[in-house]
Amino acid sequence: MATPKPRSGRSTSLREPGDNIRLTESEKIEGTGSWETLEWTKIEPAPRSVPEGLLGFLLEAEQVIVEGYGVVLVNTDEAGTLFVTNYRLLFLSEGSRNIIPLGTIPLATIEKFNKIAMKLPSAPRQSDRAPSRRLLQVIGKDMRIIVFGFRPRTKQRRAVFDALVRCTRPVSLWDLYAVSSRPSRFSNTNPTVRLLNEYFRLLGMVSCNASASSIEDGSYTVSNEWWRISAVNSTYTMCPTYPFALLVPKCISDEEVLQASTFRARCRLPVISWCHPGNGAVLARSSQPLVGLMMNMRSNADEKLVASLCTHLAGPKQPRRKLYIADARPRKNALANGAMGGGSESSSNYFQSEIVFFGIENIHAMRDSLSRLRDYLDTHGATSSDGMSSFLRHGGWTWGGGNLSSMSASVSTLGDTGWLIHVQNVLAGSAWIAARIALESASVLVHCSDGWDRTTQLISLANLLLDPYYRTFKGFQWVDCVSQLLRMYPFAFEFSSAFLVDFLDCVLSCRFGNFLCNSDKERQQSDIFDTSGCLWMYLADLRASEGSSHVHYNLFYEPSKHEGPLLPPAAALAPTLWPQFHLRWACPSEAQAGEVEAQCRSLAKKFSELQKAKEAAEMKAKEIAATTESLSAALQNEKQISSSAMNLAKRATKESAAIKRAIQSLGCKVHFSGSGDCTVNIESNQTEIPHKLIQSPSKRESDGNMMQNDDKSDLSVSITVIDEVDSNNPITKVCESLCPLRSRDGGCRWPDAGCAQLGSQFVGLKANFDAFDRLSIYDSYFRSE
Repeated sequence: MATPKPRSGRSTSLREPGDNIRLTESEKIEGTGSWETLEWTKIEPAPRSVPEGLLGFLLEAEQVIVEGYGVVLVNTDEAGTLFVTNYRLLFLSEGSRNIIPLGTIPLATIEKFNKIAMKLPSAPRQSDRAPSRRLLQVIGKDMRIIVFGFRPRTKQRRAVFDALVRCTRPVSLWDLYAVSSRPSRFSNTNPTVRLLNEYFRLLGMVSCNASASSIEDGSYTVSNEWWRISAVNSTYTMCPTYPFALLVPKCISDEEVLQASTFRARCRLPVISWCHPGNGAVLARSSQPLVGLMMNMRSNADEKLVASLCTHLAGPKQPRRKLYIADARPRKNALANGAMGGGSESSSNYFQSEIVFFGIENIHAMRDSLSRLRDYLDTHGATSSDGMSSFLRHGGWTWGGGNLSSMSASVSTLGDTGWLIHVQNVLAGSAWIAARIALESASVLVHCSDGWDRTTQLISLANLLLDPYYRTFKGFQWVDCVSQLLRMYPFAFEFSSAFLVDFLDCVLSCRFGNFLCNSDKERQQSDIFDTSGCLWMYLADLRASEGSSHVHYNLFYEPSKHEGPLLPPAAALAPTLWPQFHLRWACPSEAQAGEVEAQCRSLAKKFSELQKAKEAAEMKAKEIAATTESLSAALQNEKQISSSAMNLAKRATKESAAIKRAIQSLGCKVHFSGSGDCTVNIESNQTEIPHKLIQSPSKRESDGNMMQNDDKSDLSVSITVIDEVDSNNPITKVCESLCPLRSRDGGCRWPDAGCAQLGSQFVGLKANFDAFDRLSIYDSYFRSE
């Protein structure tokens, strides 16, 4: 590595817990983000504040304790800001101010950490002045090894290291983030209620629902033909590490249960974990029997309890079913436990039983194997913690070989880790158990030394193989081996590999309280479920944001294809690395490369987008069709209005003609203009004009002008034709004065203005009668020639 080039200095900041934390987005570290660009010697003591943009990355109740600036993530040669919070190490890129996932790890996921000093290469004539790297190595339980580099003589590494010591080793349970962050919006449901509901399901009592009241009054101790729920451990006095309710054979009393518990290590007597709904076989678990060094100790209560697991097969004359006692340990380990009072059962002491040893190593051997696997991945990965990836692994590099100079290298081949052997043994043992129950209708009792770890793994996987319920989100438990089965049976599981990864991350991070403490009793005493969030609620909330398109859902899930048990053949139990979990930090590109599910999900997403576009286009077409129909209706309405207007115009024309004839019958001249106005000129003698006819228009007409001269002058009246219902219309007034059929309220009893014709006739007749009244008997009717 070349000698660092001097450039403008950057300030550093080191805050103690409780300092006010405020950061602005403009306060970003300069430089390109590599070791060469960092200035190791120049130190500016000016403090910096926490960026405001960090607040958007913090979880609820998450608080920053210490921060360091100018820190380099050696794995990727990227500079940024490292924060220690009460929940995690948080690493932000100096350029984008985004979280760098590789450098961000929950405190509970950290297995160990240590300080490392490494001498930097220097230019000629400056060998004595070259500073050394201040490194902090962090090893995670999630298969990553990350290294941070700090500026020398800034004391930032020491502050971060001390903060990690305090936060990763809490004094009490209440110092954990899962408890200190309360209250959480992902509230827990009562675990005792969930347990009882599962028991009801196994007993076939689908109509029963557990509640807090049923737990208080003890009414949950129900039973079916063979099995019952016992409250013998309700106060956790018999076995502190067992649940408060146990599923036991119906023929065994609580007194016999208490007696049998004394013959098993840690009082973990045989209890039922699963019942076959069809053939009546059961899967039970326990710890090793206390047979002693000579393997000759016996217990009548224990033998009776184990024998009662083998009920009669279906049918009145069928023999009792066979019992397999599956010891998860190697045979030599079981014999060695005899020196401490333990050991294994003898088939001669247990009715119709057969003892089988699976040869699975204990938890300590598995942890050591997982550690070697982590070292191997770091050695051969593309983001090795020795910082050589940027020099040796560019271009078309793929996982599987290369640099062997990692500071944590301890194995050279994948087989040397032994991890896949452990996975294969657990898978084979679970498949064997499931086959005995499904194919032979036999009952199986599983145990190891103390009845946890290997026993839990075997029981959980066997349940998952036997019962489709456990392959759903609601019924799941277990991880790496499940990913192997998910690879073999992609149609059988509702959840995807991404769900398993997120689930495991939540378990390792201790962000939620579901897996804290060692037993239900400890969780009840610590009130964990009321003071911490629920992992299952959190994962369900993630899925609810996107529905069935969320990455947690298995695209290939078809429960109808695997309604019964999964019984993988022995040849299929050849496990591989779990790419999404094992390789995601060491080889991010390889973790997703070639994953069929990811490709199908991408295609499904595109199809969904096209489907939405199609639906939007169809909706738009419907809207256009509706608009067109509305416009057509409006046009039709306009046509009707136009037709009605034309009819009204024709009617008005007829009425005008009738009025014209009526007025002309009085000896007047009428002229209609294009605007609808009409002018009436009366040329006859004023004395011959009816008084009402003259007075009525002159009173009502507001815009007309009446000119009156001598006896021979003309009388001009301007009349505006208005609708006949208007009371101010002069013609209407004339009509009212002349028509005897006009009602008092202004209505006309003649339809279709029939009064106009009648009115004209009436006016003519009245004029004739008036003229006749003025005739004298002496007047002649005919003039002489």
